[in-house]
Amino acid sequence: MGIVLGPNQYGKAENRVVRIYRDTPRHDIRDVNVSTSLRGDFAAAHLHGDQATVLPTDSQKNTCYAFAKSKGLGAIEDYALTLATHFVDDVAPVSGARIEVEEYFWDRILVDGAEHDHAFVRRGQEVRTAVVTVDGKPGSQQAWVVSGLKDLIVLKSTGSEFHGFLRDEYTTLAETTDRVMATSLTARWRYLATDPAVGTDWDAAYAGVRAILLSRFASVHSLALQQTLWEMGKAVLEAYPAVAEVKLSAPNKHHFVVDLSPFGLENPNEVFHADDRPYGLIQASVLRDDAGDPGLAWYTVPAYA
Repeated sequence: MGIVLGPNQYGKAENRVVRIYRDTPRHDIRDVNVSTSLRGDFAAAHLHGDQATVLPTDSQKNTCYAFAKSKGLGAIEDYALTLATHFVDDVAPVSGARIEVEEYFWDRILVDGAEHDHAFVRRGQEVRTAVVTVDGKPGSQQAWVVSGLKDLIVLKSTGSEFHGFLRDEYTTLAETTDRVMATSLTARWRYLATDPAVGTDWDAAYAGVRAILLSRFASVHSLALQQTLWEMGKAVLEAYPAVAEVKLSAPNKHHFVVDLSPFGLENPNEVFHADDRPYGLIQASVLRDDAGDPGLAWYTVPAYA
């Protein structure tokens, strides 16, 4: 029995890049966290400590900052495609690259009711995400784009039920036809195919998908969080033919009605105890039946996180 080196990759994780556009008195800001990961024949580095084909992770970090200036940092999908294509095309030992980007949002501060030109306030917890994979040298190159969001905290104070579930000897949960439903949503959607040379309005697509997810969460009368996730994913696929599949992860942020009867008070679903753990974790994929092989789109990407 022999011992061999299996699949491997390396890169620079969590490079914090802030690009401020100062071309006019009204500034714009893009704030991202970038992780690079390169694949190729790096066996010598692992087996013998030979670094001759290894581009330092520090060089990858510097490329992220340089490209934010020289190539621009607009939609994170375009930025990631540009970085990944550079590493594969211009670094000879590299046969594949994955770039993962998180974007943090800033809103303009209002002063006397007007948006300030160069003062911003960080927006909530929501994070925009993109994972781009480029594989193969020019002529046989393929690219995959997975866009998404995480930490989108949503709540509806009614319009949610949970009853008729399976019971066993350990079941104590009461059935309900009127409950609070809240979650911190993670969603990722894979595009059918991507040609890095063809521009796509990723910002508009992100805003549109996000709006659909929120709209379906709000409007679907939910008999279970599973049903809500299905309706959300289905609506995205119906609205965006270029999207092949949607993966959703939703931890159930429980809100339990507090018993106020010891104090002579009624509590008709008005006062709750918010409990962060343990929690139900509901995850689902919604995809087209003809979506085809996802290739490397999900390679090393957590299935639902």
